[in-house]
Amino acid sequence: MITLTNIKKTYNKGTVQALNDISFSVEKGELFGLIGPDGAGKTSLFRILTTLLLPDAGQATVDGCDVIKDYRQIRNRVGYMPGRFSLYQDLTVEENLNFFATVFGTTIKENYDLIKDIYQQIEPFKDRRAGKLSGGMKQKLALSCALIHKPSVLFLDEPTTGVDVVSRKEFWAMLKKLKQEGITILVSTPYMDEANLCDRIALVQKGDILSIDKPAGVVSSFPGELYAVRAANTHLLLQDVRSYPGTATCFAFGDALHVTFSSEAKDLKDYLHSKGHMDVSIVKIDPTIEDCFIHLLK
Repeated sequence: MITLTNIKKTYNKGTVQALNDISFSVEKGELFGLIGPDGAGKTSLFRILTTLLLPDAGQATVDGCDVIKDYRQIRNRVGYMPGRFSLYQDLTVEENLNFFATVFGTTIKENYDLIKDIYQQIEPFKDRRAGKLSGGMKQKLALSCALIHKPSVLFLDEPTTGVDVVSRKEFWAMLKKLKQEGITILVSTPYMDEANLCDRIALVQKGDILSIDKPAGVVSSFPGELYAVRAANTHLLLQDVRSYPGTATCFAFGDALHVTFSSEAKDLKDYLHSKGHMDVSIVKIDPTIEDCFIHLLK
């Protein structure tokens, strides 16, 4: 459904690399996630796939259409929800939806079944201007507008950034329903916890793909054992654990340190006690996708 082969993109006359030889494919009906921080290249990739930006090199197709030669067909077949709210803020909810339906030669009534579950949540506010909606409602309106012409592929660029936790959960529940309708979804997010909600993910950093697999596959590839180390003074603990001779990696995760060791750490507690930490907890834990991402950055 989506294929990319050796896609490259640079800015500022080649001095800034956005995408470096990117290749992967997304199957029909798949919910595929691009996971990475700001500046990883996710938006550049979305803009290329939605025919808004030309790659410097490589080939890409969407629903069997080339992103350069067949850009008109692609624009009729895809729905795109950019990271920044881009609807007309001075138009009402209903006016925005009617506008996008008209642009694609359809009506709200014709494809209402597809957007029904989403639109019903904002329909009571259909006469409210889009600029006056909450963050969660703006996202639901933007998703409705992206779906109104019944696209075969949906591109969502960081759709839950800046949205409250409840709205984030609701949004991903909506994506699961859309997947059941047979729509192929490519979604990007900086939130590592959302990666587990995708069928497959690509971990992206500075224009490079670090790993592509199912979320469980990414986690299972983590080498060695991972431990959570806690004590009262986390800042001092971080310095002391990193200075321990057997420490391989050590990163702060909330109130704990996630640590791997290059050799057995039987005397770590004694070492930390000698540094003044009296309430040390060392527990073996399962790695998360975020742990795997940090490991791959080394």
